[in-house]
Amino acid sequence: MYTTSSAFLEALQDAGVSYIFSNFGSDHPALLEAIAQAKAEGTAVPNVITCPNEMVALACAQGYTQLTGRAQAVIVHVECGTQSLAGAVHNVSRCRIPVLIFAGASPYTQEGELRGTRNEFIHWLQDVFDQRGIVRPYMKYENELRTGRNIKQMVHRALQFAYSDPKGPAYLMGPREVMEEEIPRIEVNPALFEPIEPIALPAAGVEELANELRTARRPLVVTSYLGRNSQAVEELVRLCRCTGMAVLESVANYLNFPSDNELYIGVQGNEPVQNPCLAEADFVLVMDSDVPWIPSKNGPSPEARIYHIDIDPIKEQMPLWYIPARRVFRADCATALRQIHDRLGSGVDAALVQDRHAHYSRVHRDRDAQLATRERQPQDGTITPEYLTACIRKHIDRDTIVLNEGITNYSVIHNHVGATQPLRLFTSGASSLGWNGGAAIGMKLAAPDKTVVSLTGDGSYMFSQPSTVHWIARRYQAPFLQVIYNNRGWRAPRFSALAVHPHGFASKAGDLGIAFDPPPDYSGIAAAAGGAFARVVKNPADLNPAIEEALHAVRQERRSAVLDVWLAHLMS
Repeated sequence: MYTTSSAFLEALQDAGVSYIFSNFGSDHPALLEAIAQAKAEGTAVPNVITCPNEMVALACAQGYTQLTGRAQAVIVHVECGTQSLAGAVHNVSRCRIPVLIFAGASPYTQEGELRGTRNEFIHWLQDVFDQRGIVRPYMKYENELRTGRNIKQMVHRALQFAYSDPKGPAYLMGPREVMEEEIPRIEVNPALFEPIEPIALPAAGVEELANELRTARRPLVVTSYLGRNSQAVEELVRLCRCTGMAVLESVANYLNFPSDNELYIGVQGNEPVQNPCLAEADFVLVMDSDVPWIPSKNGPSPEARIYHIDIDPIKEQMPLWYIPARRVFRADCATALRQIHDRLGSGVDAALVQDRHAHYSRVHRDRDAQLATRERQPQDGTITPEYLTACIRKHIDRDTIVLNEGITNYSVIHNHVGATQPLRLFTSGASSLGWNGGAAIGMKLAAPDKTVVSLTGDGSYMFSQPSTVHWIARRYQAPFLQVIYNNRGWRAPRFSALAVHPHGFASKAGDLGIAFDPPPDYSGIAAAAGGAFARVVKNPADLNPAIEEALHAVRQERRSAVLDVWLAHLMS
């Protein structure tokens, strides 16, 4: 039997999808039958990963794609499963992750007219007027399958949208009758659905930017997600080397520039302080950044000449967004950087380049010295996030994949991990918490020979559905180390309240309803659900031995490990 579902699986396989992260329901008999038939007949289809929680499924797909660039598939159950994707939909949308989400739909017949007709009471309860509308604002493309006879074209078209910059998720839905439809075999050439080619800068823009780099005294790049493409990182290093331009990361989603390069001056998150290098820059080149600075707290000089290059320069999904840029270009950053470098040739004055390099090298060395001071082992028995991150760094190599969902410790983790290789440091790229667990699994599936380390706040750990995460990690042999920065609650809301009401009642209150006292047994959850190595660490002297044991469990024993590390209490 060859059905719509058979063709759907073939289309995913032809599109290079390796995994289907699935949460099946009563709308998927045809898919389950087609998968079973493929296995029985030895037909190649994507591997199915059972995900008891839909949000974790989408986080897994996001992590896999962030590391590889290849879109994966997520299958969920009607509108219930669509809603259970929850904040992960926000994350893949804001992080511009290509992924194909497929949801079934309640049957549209009820008296046996077609195969797949209604035969369970839930088919009436799960029939809604606009299932696609649940996720429509977040999708690059969404559609309903009405026949199996063009199913492959629809899948490849959805992925064409998803892969075309600015990238993003696509959503398809199909009722049972359509997915059960017997159809003639379909042959489609995926090459006819290639995404849009990378966009280049116009010639006049290249010349204008090259002239700025020939004359500026303190040129500075500000970027957040340029590093999603390792070639863009290489091109940025090359351009900075020949011009002496420095790089500042703002709320970085990826490693955008090696932290050991002398032209790297750090990362800035929500810290309410003016960055001195941004303030003194006379030429600021914003590249692939959603929030290059927070204007009420930090920003460039009013005299600075600001230019913006981005795959999404107008921020089409953000109702309020603008920066005072002289020129704005929609372009692929790797392509744009290559164009600028080629146009410059050897046309930058050597003395000017030397002066820029000397200045920014001093800033880089001063930053390194400050970080080293903060990393010292505490003498009062309290573990600091800086010391914790430095200890982790000592036990991993440059090729380790690190995920950062530290929230109030975001900048600490990013600065003190000291990553130097592209595609080795990641965040969710958005703000819905709970990405880190599923994403770690996705990255481990994509790179089984790599060590994966997830650094998370205790709030983010609970949002991540740890019982589901660690069951999946054990079931599919995707072990990783998860370190919890445990300050016993949600510190971010407290910081937000104090930023607006520094001397108000909240500043004097002993309880704001945001603490987890007493906290759950976080590592015990992982041990119970997935047989993970579990350890609670409260003393600085115990930290290094615990990290060693945990990494031994991950690397040699092939099981996940969770370290629950107690920091100072959020209300202290």
